[in-house]
Amino acid sequence: MRQRRRKSACPVHFALEVFGDPWTLLIIRDLMFKGRTRYTDFLRAEEAIATNVLADRLARLEEDGIIAQAAGASRGARGPYRLTAKGIELLPIMLEIIGWSATHDPKTAADREFVRRFRTQPAAFTAEIRSQLLADHSPSGPIHDPA
Repeated sequence: MRQRRRKSACPVHFALEVFGDPWTLLIIRDLMFKGRTRYTDFLRAEEAIATNVLADRLARLEEDGIIAQAAGASRGARGPYRLTAKGIELLPIMLEIIGWSATHDPKTAADREFVRRFRTQPAAFTAEIRSQLLADHSPSGPIHDPA
């Protein structure tokens, strides 16, 4: 994990230093829910991240231990990437963000069934997604696509 010069010991500040920009959370979303694992997969996402920003965020997430390249991938091959156990621990946060957005964004693309399952069976739904992420660190397709 890379060392940063921290301005405070505040836990919110620490979290924002690691995953506090929109691109980082979108990469985590793509790995967690949409089955995207390769550099080109992230580039093709609807948000249209710039190549230099994507390369920087992937490197930062890897340095912070949130993602890793799958075993056997050469450094120049750019992937496939997977969430580490530390990255999978962000699942409850990501689910809460999706649930909050589904409530407050009138134009949300959140899948109604995804949100319904999260709201009515939060522990079971979270456990189901977590077990799938732990069982298969390089999914070939979406686990549960919230949007």
